[in-house]
Amino acid sequence: MNTEPNWDYYRTFLAVLREGSLSAAARSLGLTQPTVGRHVDALEQASGEPLFLRTPKGLLPTEIALQMRPHAEVMAATAAALDRAASVSANGVSGTVRISASEVIGIEVLPPILAKLQEAHPGLTIELSLSDVVEDLLNQAADIAIRMIEPAQDALISQRIGRIPLGFYAHRNYLERHGIPKTLGDLANHRLVGFDRQLAYVRAILETRPDLADVRFAFRSDNNLAQFAAIRAGGGIGICQDGLARRHPDLVAVLPGALALFLDTYVVMHENMKTAPRCRVAFDALVAGLRDYISR
Repeated sequence: MNTEPNWDYYRTFLAVLREGSLSAAARSLGLTQPTVGRHVDALEQASGEPLFLRTPKGLLPTEIALQMRPHAEVMAATAAALDRAASVSANGVSGTVRISASEVIGIEVLPPILAKLQEAHPGLTIELSLSDVVEDLLNQAADIAIRMIEPAQDALISQRIGRIPLGFYAHRNYLERHGIPKTLGDLANHRLVGFDRQLAYVRAILETRPDLADVRFAFRSDNNLAQFAAIRAGGGIGICQDGLARRHPDLVAVLPGALALFLDTYVVMHENMKTAPRCRVAFDALVAGLRDYISR
């Protein structure tokens, strides 16, 4: 490149990549469409090549744009990490902590843990990123992550929480209508609720129970909350965490003990974060809160 566009241009570039149009990117960033257009034009002039092709279906990234994307994403993560570090106050434990977790854990398990943490440390701001995709702690996409697979990178420190047990469950109304299966083979005669794609946690499950790979699900979703909602609504028999099922009196364990599946759970953060008071207290609170959840 002949010039050095500032970070704002790359932030705009990422928004256009993600949204697919100048207008949608402008709305997501709180900018005007002409401003977004000027940022993209400046990057294209600096690179000497077009970054997007204008089509009736929106903006399509060119090859150079696709090559630039991972570098721009690293810049975005670094900028966000700098903002979190700069949010720290000299008065006690304060600042912003970004936590990554699965949707089920983030919505069904973490709220009381985080509420208690912020009650103890009012200066803390929590950013909760919910996804079943494993976020990159090495590039500081998050400060702390809750993972269902053991981290392998040396630069990460982790605390094993334990194993979250899973089981087959169904709403009692479904079982009253369709009967209670007595064997695993009987499940073939029932509507089953399950996953659509093999995300990381699904692959971990299938390593233990490869027989589940051939199961035909009548209701499929990659969103675990959607699966849980379908089970609670009487849509069929599905897999969920024992701890969550116990909160709903109308959910009945099906073939108790037959599944024998567990999610090995870890709280993880980059080793550079262990000396930051805001991350240390959040890390310890998550470890204690999740262990309490598993032990119930």
